[in-house]
Amino acid sequence: MNPYVLTMFLISLGLGTTLTFASSHWLLAWMGLEINTLAIVPLMAQHHHPRAVEATTKYFLIQATAAATMLFATTTNAWLTGEWNIISTLDPAPSMLVTTALALKVGLAPLHLWLPEVLQGLDLLTGLILSTWQKLAPFALLIQISHSLHPSLLIALGIMSALAGGWGGLNQTQLRKILAYSSIAHLGWMVIIIQFMPQLTILALSVYIIITSTVFLTFKFVAATKINTLSLSWSKGPTIIISTTLAMLSLGGLPPLTGFMPKWLILQELAKQDLPLTATIMALSALISLYFYLRLCYAMTLTTSPNTNNSFMPWRLLNNQLSLPLAILTSMTILLLPTTPALISLLF
Repeated sequence: MNPYVLTMFLISLGLGTTLTFASSHWLLAWMGLEINTLAIVPLMAQHHHPRAVEATTKYFLIQATAAATMLFATTTNAWLTGEWNIISTLDPAPSMLVTTALALKVGLAPLHLWLPEVLQGLDLLTGLILSTWQKLAPFALLIQISHSLHPSLLIALGIMSALAGGWGGLNQTQLRKILAYSSIAHLGWMVIIIQFMPQLTILALSVYIIITSTVFLTFKFVAATKINTLSLSWSKGPTIIISTTLAMLSLGGLPPLTGFMPKWLILQELAKQDLPLTATIMALSALISLYFYLRLCYAMTLTTSPNTNNSFMPWRLLNNQLSLPLAILTSMTILLLPTTPALISLLF
């Protein structure tokens, strides 16, 4: 793609998210989401591969449906209450529709089935944008309207997402699909706490973006898209594979790594809100997700020669252009847990 065109699309991507962040009017927020969607569609289809075109078409149809539902819900709310302001209390029926539309936009279960298929058709860098940046604008809206959302609906969405993300990733061999189901599971953790403490949602989303960026950039660095390809990457860079193993365990929420921080705080807050059964189900769902992270760790660190592999040997020359951001993100993924008190005091 022409660099000037690419720059224009990336600026539009940032502009759409910023417009949604800054708007207090539902129509402006909807326009920001639409600019965001229209900016990423050409980036998704830039390789002109049939699978990429199919993923782009699916993504566009899903996002258009979600945007139309949100516009209908907010227009209905303005008709019933006379208010276009985002922070105003929503009528119960439009509130359910807006929640459903935003859940479809980010990929919360049971509206998650499009996300693994779309992510599988993209290259790793575009998949990184889809898994991280595209979550910001919908969650900004969810946080602003969290006082109007139905608690039982949010808890149901959170539990279903955590369980669907765990179960869905168990039998996958494609890394992008595994990361898609990982995204669904983490979205469940973010949305279940949003009504009680939105600051924890911001913390969980930030930590998820840091860790997922580390994993995507590492897979790009070693040119791996399948588990059996990943098993050959030890010889290409033992140091980066060890750090990636720690990033995977961090994504699973194991202490003393960074990913333990949001899960620990969310479970603590759920217990404070007298929801011990919900906290128990979420903790058990994290164990299910941990299984496929351990599969990846096993493939990266314990499946070395002379074991038999059925994949082709990759080219050994590495692309080092992403090494600096990868090093920074890896350090944050592994070492941020001791800063938990500082982050809590900053957010709360």
